[in-house]
Amino acid sequence: MKRYVLIVAGGRGLRMGSDLPKQFIPMEGKPVLMHTLEAFHRWDASAGLVLVLPEDHQPYWEMLCREIGCRVPHRIANGGETRFHSVRNGLRFLSDEIGNATGRDEKILVAVHDGVRPFVAPEVIGRCFTEADVSGAAIPVVPVVDSLREFTGESSRPVDRSRYQAVQTPQVFEYDLLLKAYEQPYSAFFTDDASVVEAFGHPVKTVPGNRENIKITTPFDLLVAKALLAK
Repeated sequence: MKRYVLIVAGGRGLRMGSDLPKQFIPMEGKPVLMHTLEAFHRWDASAGLVLVLPEDHQPYWEMLCREIGCRVPHRIANGGETRFHSVRNGLRFLSDEIGNATGRDEKILVAVHDGVRPFVAPEVIGRCFTEADVSGAAIPVVPVVDSLREFTGESSRPVDRSRYQAVQTPQVFEYDLLLKAYEQPYSAFFTDDASVVEAFGHPVKTVPGNRENIKITTPFDLLVAKALLAK
């Protein structure tokens, strides 16, 4: 079996209130994105890592790698207009190497991960790949801990939070399934890779995620991330 990871990092830093894209914000002397790369390299140094970055971000990333010394082998694919288009570009980048299924005698699994989730646990990555090997599609989820309300116009009502789970990444799929799913036209309802695969007609299984696997998108998230890293 071959395992690949597409790490998608196309954020512009708008919610962070910074001119520096959030994936490049430093933590303990390294950009967030470098910490994310290292998390997957620690899990499996043989996995093929591909960063999907906007073209105008790539020179800055390459400069960071030279100055800081990124020791994790990886390749770079061009980002797209949306996350959907970035993942599709990453898959097409892989397809130049992997090709189609004709004559292939080994299974290929591909994970898609947010570049600003550097605290994913190795057990979570492993669970996602293990389940995807069986079912073809797996995503990590964690229970919702806050009370929830559903709004309709100006009115609202409480809902049963036990019926809901928060979705994380990495989301792992059989390569051919994900490649075909991303041939669909873009839809605003595609909020993650699982929604793309489900729209293609394939069910998605869930596995337990880890609470620390936060997505760093706001200044508060960054404070939490720095505390986690110091710990």
